[in-house]
Amino acid sequence: MSIFPSIADLLARGESLTLATIVSRQGSAPRAVGSRLVIRQDGALVGTIGGGILEARVQELAPEVCGHGRAVLKKYTLTAGDASRMGMVCGGVVQVLVQFLDAARPDHVELYREIAAVLAAREKACLITALPSSLDTPESVGQCLLKDGGVIAGSLDLPPVSALSLRTGVNQPQLHTYGGRQYLLEPLGRAGTVYIFGAGHVSRQLAPLAGLVGFRTVVLDDRQEFANRERFPHATEIIVLNSFQSALEGLEIDGDSYLVLVTRGHAHDQTVLRQALSTRAGYIGMIGSRRKREAIYAALGQEGFGPGDFDRVHSPIGLDIAAETPEEIAVSIVAELIRARAAQKNR
Repeated sequence: MSIFPSIADLLARGESLTLATIVSRQGSAPRAVGSRLVIRQDGALVGTIGGGILEARVQELAPEVCGHGRAVLKKYTLTAGDASRMGMVCGGVVQVLVQFLDAARPDHVELYREIAAVLAAREKACLITALPSSLDTPESVGQCLLKDGGVIAGSLDLPPVSALSLRTGVNQPQLHTYGGRQYLLEPLGRAGTVYIFGAGHVSRQLAPLAGLVGFRTVVLDDRQEFANRERFPHATEIIVLNSFQSALEGLEIDGDSYLVLVTRGHAHDQTVLRQALSTRAGYIGMIGSRRKREAIYAALGQEGFGPGDFDRVHSPIGLDIAAETPEEIAVSIVAELIRARAAQKNR
């Protein structure tokens, strides 16, 4: 996703470019569907589709695509030798769309400007790309950005968009066929918001690390001397609570929300967990020992919560890597968040 703002910036500054996108893969391909590589006019590269011989072949094709200005769908078969040189175990087959983005075309500039805006606002949208009807044949293709049931930018015909709009709830890039033609549907927008309840030592290490892997981070505590910009300079948002009793009040918690309970005491964790279990959060994690966990579960069980509720909770929080220091604990938590986010996308 981070490559889209770069594309938007280059086009806005009047620089046309060649863009390569992996649209399908089989076997041990180096990068996932949706991975992108920008080849600038001076040959400089932005992004990657896996490096090595695959990118070299795409770079060889770039001047041709730039010359005729149309898109080409190429199929690349990576042999075992190719794979070895790229650090892979065995070979694979990838299809790559190589297209020319013209900075002189207002629709190209507008489309990528809107994509960058959607990502910056962490809104949900879907990028739809019409693929060429056959391999190796230059063809003009269309793209559009779909949000809230309507097209906000792009040049794709309306009938296919209307049909494909019913499928834009996908959680990961997928190919769909309509009218004998293939379309790549790519969800854009929210990469997840991590709500970190507690602003202590672990949180201070956790917030920047979660931000580095693409999460929006919100730090919440009832102590202003802990929950402040000096301690959390890179957090997306910092909220000073009146009390943990109303910790989730006013928050928009949904399946893209990840709740991390690392407060300064068992009582506060129990208070926040009580509220968290009544939400649709995609992830709930609570720090502490198994003994602490069972004590909190027993207390909440007296209030009517049951095993089905507690099955949602990751506690002790984080992957088991024998973490001890705040830095190590933060790594274990973020690793578990990444795994939970990947599972969400694959549902």
